[in-house]
Amino acid sequence: MNLTGISINHNTAPIELREALHLNKNEVERFIPILRNKYLAEGFILSTCNRTEIFGFPHDFKIGQDELQKELINFKPIEGIRPDHFAKYFSCSALKHIFSVATGIDSLIIGDSQILGQVKESFEISEANQFSGTIAKRIFDMTLKVGKRAIRETNIGEGAVTVSYAAIQVVEKIFSALITKSALIIGAGETGELAAIHLADKGIRNIAITNRTLQRSEELANKVNGKVIPYSGFKDHLQEFDVVVSATSSDNILILKDDIRAMMKKRKGSPVVLMDIAIPRDIDPGVRDIENVFYHDIDSLKIIVDKNLQSRKKEIPAVEKIIVEEMIDFFGWYNTLQIVPTIKSFREFFEEIRKDEMEKIKYKISDDDYAKLDEMTKRLIGRLLHNPTVRLRELAGSGVNSEVTATNTMILKEMFNLNGSKTTESNEE
Repeated sequence: MNLTGISINHNTAPIELREALHLNKNEVERFIPILRNKYLAEGFILSTCNRTEIFGFPHDFKIGQDELQKELINFKPIEGIRPDHFAKYFSCSALKHIFSVATGIDSLIIGDSQILGQVKESFEISEANQFSGTIAKRIFDMTLKVGKRAIRETNIGEGAVTVSYAAIQVVEKIFSALITKSALIIGAGETGELAAIHLADKGIRNIAITNRTLQRSEELANKVNGKVIPYSGFKDHLQEFDVVVSATSSDNILILKDDIRAMMKKRKGSPVVLMDIAIPRDIDPGVRDIENVFYHDIDSLKIIVDKNLQSRKKEIPAVEKIIVEEMIDFFGWYNTLQIVPTIKSFREFFEEIRKDEMEKIKYKISDDDYAKLDEMTKRLIGRLLHNPTVRLRELAGSGVNSEVTATNTMILKEMFNLNGSKTTESNEE
């Protein structure tokens, strides 16, 4: 199988190069016609924050990964890129890589829950732009199947592996009914934004945002249907919230122990969860001594994250087993696809000989005898060809190395001259 591909990803290149080569949807749709016209009969492009990859079937065997690499750089020129910043794949390794990406075991974060959706979207763009044929569509279907099997049959995606999500999972364990709770997010940067989005996804409807820059507060509040609290007076509102997540870039402690004591007095001791996911810390760690205050900082949350990452790593062999199973299934289908035209030519070759010989005696025997002989020779040819035909199909469908199938096919074509040249008639009688 001449599936070929290139990938620049978190294993091969620094983030600045990956960012520079990232292709948005419009760029992908403009790049596909170039690839289709010059290099690939069918394929797809996957471009995320951590990888840009091109996979497909070349128009001919002269086209390789180097041409794809040069065309990508020509399409989106950047400085400092080198050949070793790209990983190259062909045939089995290409298919295994695609499956590994879809299952999340080749992600920066093992078991990345978003990658399967991104892979699916890249397939949909390919199909919408007439860049997918029979084989590519089969790969698309099986890739999605592998990704779903990994989620369903293993724990590769279980457990929080980011600090923001770990914080929210801890909150879930403390408060069983989040829909009735309220939350304050201090800091509207990337970490604070992720925490706010996770809380909204978990059902918290009353979310407030406070940030030094009002515009950032308003933008994040709009994303989670929340409200904005002025940064200058956010301490006056602490008692209103059951969950406080702080993720600023402040150099100093923002919330003192006395601030939390005053807050708890106003809350009449009602429990509160404080999640300090800032570096350096925003909340005085001494607040953990106050009754009904559940405090976590980034160190305690990282323990959870590291434990979950280790658990996910243990699931990799189970995912790889699924990948091998589906690769065998794919190559079984693909080899059968290869062998069918050969079997057809093989049977037609013998049928042509049978008809020629029958034609020679057509006028030498009676019509009744001719009909009987015609039927008998059909059965004879059928029986002679049955075993080799069945065996070829079994070899192809078993998923064995495609080179074995290709070798058997080539031998058959050579032995019986099935490559299209005129058969030389034997003079033997």
